[in-house]
Amino acid sequence: MRLIVAVLALVLAGMCPARADLRYYDLPQGTGPHDVAPAPDGSVWYTGQRKGVLGRLDPLSGKVTEVALPRGSAPHGVIFGPEGALWVTDGGLNAIVRVDPNSLAVTTYPLPKGTPAGDLNTATFDADGTLWFTGQSGLYGSLDRRTGAVAVFPAPRGRGPYGITSTPKGEVWFASLAGNYIARIDTDSGRAAVVDPPTLEQGARRIWSDSRGRLWISEWNVGQLSRYDPLDGSWRSWRLPGERPKPYAVYVDGRDRVWLTDFAANAILRFDPEGERFTAFPSSRPNANVRQLAGRPGEVWGAESGTDRLVVIRGE
Repeated sequence: MRLIVAVLALVLAGMCPARADLRYYDLPQGTGPHDVAPAPDGSVWYTGQRKGVLGRLDPLSGKVTEVALPRGSAPHGVIFGPEGALWVTDGGLNAIVRVDPNSLAVTTYPLPKGTPAGDLNTATFDADGTLWFTGQSGLYGSLDRRTGAVAVFPAPRGRGPYGITSTPKGEVWFASLAGNYIARIDTDSGRAAVVDPPTLEQGARRIWSDSRGRLWISEWNVGQLSRYDPLDGSWRSWRLPGERPKPYAVYVDGRDRVWLTDFAANAILRFDPEGERFTAFPSSRPNANVRQLAGRPGEVWGAESGTDRLVVIRGE
C-alpha cells in the first residue's frame, strides 16, 4: 500500500515511474551501507558504516563477504584506485584505508598527528594518481600512494566539504554542503578556488563530472540539480519535481545521463539533459535513503542505507 501511494505521489509531482530491471540485495542487518563501488569483475563493494566493515557482494550468488576494518571504524566513501585496490574514507578512524581486493589486507593512513576529527566523506584520484578527499568538519586533503604521505588543508569558509570528483582531464573539484559552494583544487599547491553557485544557500552536496568536464551538483537545501561549465562559467539549474525534494547523490553515467537520489520521493531519478526530463525509479520499501550512486556499463548501483540493501537498475 505504501508503495502504491509513493508511485501515485510521483505521478502527481510530474515524474513518471519507469519500468526497468530493478533488483535488491539484502545485506546483514545493521550494516548501514553508505557508498558503493562496482568492480570490473562483476562484484560490488560497499561501506558498512554502522558495522565498521567493507563488504563485497557477488550479485550472481547473493553471497556477501565482509572485511572487518580497525576498531572504531565508520567508513563513508569507497572508490577503486588506479592499481585496483579499494580506498575508503573513514570518519571513525580519521584515516584513509586501503583494502587489497585479493588478499583483503587492510592498510591505514591516519591524518597527520594533531589533526582534529575530519568527518571524512569522499575521495577521488587526480591525473597523477594522487588521492584527494574531503572532510565535512572543514578540511580536504591528499594522499600520495607511493610514499603514504597524507596532507590536509583548511577548507574555505570552514565546515562543509562533502562530494568530490575528477574531470576527464584529471582536475579535482569538491562541493561544500555547509559552505554552499563548489571549489577547484590546485593539485600542485593544494589551494582551493571557490566558485559560488547562483542560488544562495543551496547546500551543494555531491558533485560529478560528465564526459565534457561539466560539473553536476545535487543541491540538498533547495531541491535542485545544477550544472556548471568551467570552460565558460555558465550555470543551469533544474528543480526536481515534487513539493519538497531532497536530492542527495548525483552520478553521471557513460552516456552522460544524470542520476540522482531523492530522499523525499524515496526514489532514484534519471535526468535526461537533452529532453530535460526526470524519470523516477521508486524503491520497493519506504525510507530507502540511497546515499550514493555509482555504475558500470548497463548498471547503476545504489546503497539503501535505510533498508540494509543494495539496489541495481539494469538495462538503462
